[in-house]
Amino acid sequence: MCLIKENQKVKHKVFANARHGFEQLVAWLGLQQVGSLHVCLEATGSRRAKPSHCFCTNPVIGSASSIRQPLKPLPPVAFRAPKPTRVDAELIARFCLAQQPETWQPPLPEVRHLQALVRRLESLIEMRVAEENRLSSGIAVDAVRQSLDEHIAYLVEEIKQTEKMIREHINNHPDLKEQSDLLDSIPGIAQRTAALLLAEIVNIKQYKSARLHRRLTPDWCRASGVRAGAVRGRVQLSKIGNARLRKALYFPAITALRCSDFFKVWADGLQARGKSKMSVIGAVMRKLIHLAYGVLKTGKPFDPNWTKTA
Repeated sequence: MCLIKENQKVKHKVFANARHGFEQLVAWLGLQQVGSLHVCLEATGSRRAKPSHCFCTNPVIGSASSIRQPLKPLPPVAFRAPKPTRVDAELIARFCLAQQPETWQPPLPEVRHLQALVRRLESLIEMRVAEENRLSSGIAVDAVRQSLDEHIAYLVEEIKQTEKMIREHINNHPDLKEQSDLLDSIPGIAQRTAALLLAEIVNIKQYKSARLHRRLTPDWCRASGVRAGAVRGRVQLSKIGNARLRKALYFPAITALRCSDFFKVWADGLQARGKSKMSVIGAVMRKLIHLAYGVLKTGKPFDPNWTKTA
């Protein structure tokens, strides 16, 4: 951790990412006579979850603190943090001091619970697919093949149980149930995708626009040379943004293109303007995010004729 005090004096300290480390951190801040904090954390996924909630819920420092991941979206080049971590921490602290990023609010307990269940389901499915691939590769040893069969059967049962727990959790919370039904009204989005969206797009109502999710699913192509487009590569989906959302929306986008007249007409217009197939899929994924934002923000289900009635 790097602490920049009001007199611009810099203090460094290392704490464990655990309960006793947070207790030591709070005690150390007390010795530094810190009245209020603006805390910045690097976007490191689950590794920053514990300290994030420590700062937001601690009775000593929580009321005057705020959390934000400074590298998501990316800060100006001058504040991109190199290694080692001591320099990394100070650059993030100076970015916070100079840019004053918006505050971060932790998701509600029921949303955190849903997120844990959804991510567990994702892991179980990945394990099942990996084991099925091993089995299909042609295992010659009977004992290994039997072990794979038993493990796959176990994983299938665990997936069913986890899906059941997700449905029960959503049904037991009226707000989540209402939001899930709204998302389910969008073509291509079923219950599993709706649960993932609710788990990954937290606090969506605080956003003023769906453009805050613009980094989720843009499309891009490699282009270089003196003339624009002198060297081009094939169009790909961008890797910037939430990988879970990108993965979860790919097949719903294909389903929407195949089954929804609303998306068919819209996609035909994109193809008529020369967009590639992958560009169209990326655009549909982006459209699904905007529609999800719309139905959750307004509290109204998807209406394919909304442009005619608006």
